[in-house]
Amino acid sequence: MPEGHASIRYLGLSSVRVTESAALASAKMIGCGDERKADEAAVAAMIDALNELDIDGTVRIGTDESQETMSLKPGTKVGIGKHQKVDVALMPVEGPSIVARGAPNGMSIIAMTEPGGFLHPPDIYMEKIAVGEGLPEDVVSLDETPEKNLTALAKAKGRSVSEIIACILDRPRNSELIKQVRAAGARVLLISDGDVSGAMATIWPGSQIDILMGIGSAPQGVLAAAALSSMGGQMQCRFVFRDQEDRKLVEKSDIGDLDKIFNTQELASGDITFAATGVTNGHILSGVGLRHGVPTTQSIVMRRSTGILRVIESFHGFAERPHLRRNHSGD
Repeated sequence: MPEGHASIRYLGLSSVRVTESAALASAKMIGCGDERKADEAAVAAMIDALNELDIDGTVRIGTDESQETMSLKPGTKVGIGKHQKVDVALMPVEGPSIVARGAPNGMSIIAMTEPGGFLHPPDIYMEKIAVGEGLPEDVVSLDETPEKNLTALAKAKGRSVSEIIACILDRPRNSELIKQVRAAGARVLLISDGDVSGAMATIWPGSQIDILMGIGSAPQGVLAAAALSSMGGQMQCRFVFRDQEDRKLVEKSDIGDLDKIFNTQELASGDITFAATGVTNGHILSGVGLRHGVPTTQSIVMRRSTGILRVIESFHGFAERPHLRRNHSGD
């Protein structure tokens, strides 16, 4: 076993500390109306937290490459370790505009895996479809019409199509898809941002979301696949080219077949550790709050090899409140 491999099992709690730091920083900007400030606060906090980890990490999915300061763009080295090499995919805050508006489903997200485990797409669009666990392989496909996919999913779940809820980004590029889904008889839940959380909701008990559909960011597709692969979900993605420049970006990336449909394993593979912390309240996680005078966070962490999903609630600054320690000591 390569040196450092065994310690990958301990990345879970470390990953949560990273997303907690970013979420706490971004939460200070909730409702500020300035998405750049919300994003910059999360990026700065995530950089500090990552550079305390005992990893030799390389960012593969990161922040906008146009950022000149406080950047976590692809290729950035993170961590202070030498032996445990990992590839990192991250979003300091999914939906800076969500946080700036004080809207639901803002999250901080990170995933880590062995080197070479993440697809490295350029920051263009992908067509996506994702469903949860316990379903036949390839129950849905990007090669099929929305009506056929919804019918197949409903049959696999033992429901009628009218009971299926599809989560779709509310964007003009998805307007025709939305019409087709409604015409098929399914219900539509529109979200303003955050299709990683939308994909995660398909595997989350009680979310009521059955399928994610539509066109969104390619890097977010990789992060969504990292989450789904940890809990047995399925995802397919295919590049959408708005112009020749998009096509050239993919050609330069050495990905290969430009029209290929990528499955979950091709998007994110290896012993993936995935963590997310809520910034604002959402379908999956509660946002940053305040209890007993200290900030609180709710996070999840998943590891692919174990299939275990943990929900973690944290009180930050608990040690500075001795009366709380007495009240919770069991005396």
